[in-house]
Amino acid sequence: MEQKTNPNQYKSDLKPIWCPGCGDFAVLSSLTKSFAELELPTKDVAVISGIGCSSRLPAYLSTYGYHTIHGRALCVASGLKVARDDITVVAVGGDGDGFSIGGNHFIHTCRKNINMTYIVMDNSVYGMTKGQASPTTSPDWLGSKLTPHGSGVPAFQPMRMALASGASFVARAFSGNPKHLTEIITKGIQHKGFSFIHVVSPCVTWRPEQKEYKNFIKEGFGNGPTDDHKQARQNLLDDDGFRIGILYQTRSPILDKMGVEKCSIDKIGTQFSI
Repeated sequence: MEQKTNPNQYKSDLKPIWCPGCGDFAVLSSLTKSFAELELPTKDVAVISGIGCSSRLPAYLSTYGYHTIHGRALCVASGLKVARDDITVVAVGGDGDGFSIGGNHFIHTCRKNINMTYIVMDNSVYGMTKGQASPTTSPDWLGSKLTPHGSGVPAFQPMRMALASGASFVARAFSGNPKHLTEIITKGIQHKGFSFIHVVSPCVTWRPEQKEYKNFIKEGFGNGPTDDHKQARQNLLDDDGFRIGILYQTRSPILDKMGVEKCSIDKIGTQFSI
């Protein structure tokens, strides 16, 4: 289908100051392409972020945006979407911002299933503050002077947490595959409910070994997207963090300004049992 809207109309005059090779460039590009594909008016889109390298993203867009405080992007995005259900709300951020100080907000936003999209650019490091281990860093990573013997702490599992907490759309993409990334973002925005998109986004400055990520990426979870919670959990058992695609998508009760849409207790209990 011919794209009628130019993605460049969603970009501001500010030029990104990310390091050359940063995966966040691809996320910015894919996000504008998704907006264009969906033909969203710039006045009807709001992109909310927290603090960190990836959280600079709203400044590079011509849509409405809000650069909030550390870990609070989902709080602001949730309030905005509940108050203004007529606009498209997208929250963006990194693994430190979203899963450390923002971890509790992440869990409860998944649980509430508010109709918005959350894109997390995960590079398993605190890039803006010079390379410390983040929540998704493997426990044996020796790249930080603060943890010269590794953190020794098991890595946070975003996909598993999103699924267990009630997100109705759970997917992963890779910044090195921008076409697929655009498709995932577009489907996430179109989904009615909370969409969580985990983006493997290398930091070539503090984690140069991540340049090899492109050799590890594998497409698909099991037999493809499923609306079966049990099957989605099963598919994650074999996940090494490099599988991309939609893991889980279902229709679930949405929290909006009128409260939670009516749905039987039996359905809710079955949907979110873990």
